[in-house]
Amino acid sequence: MSYDTKYCAECGETIRRNAEICPKCGVRQYPQKGRNRLAAALLAFFLGGFGIHKFYLGRTGWGIVYLLFCWTFIPGLIAIAESVFLLLMSDQEFDTKYNN
Repeated sequence: MSYDTKYCAECGETIRRNAEICPKCGVRQYPQKGRNRLAAALLAFFLGGFGIHKFYLGRTGWGIVYLLFCWTFIPGLIAIAESVFLLLMSDQEFDTKYNN
């Protein structure tokens, strides 16, 4: 998949990134929220103990949990592991999970 293509949210067909309607299934494609995988990984690594990456990714509830338990340093350790997982995650998987 190149930079100017994406997958249809309904059928998974490869379509142009700026397509409004999938030519295969006819389902309207809504614009993505624009979250960035590298930005999320950096936030997780440097500020993950406070849950900043969770807020960035739209997981507000988990962000609050991380913030409440930041004094235990456990969220910081988990966030370092999450930063690695975010870096190893494919762009398609990231977009499916956090940009839809």
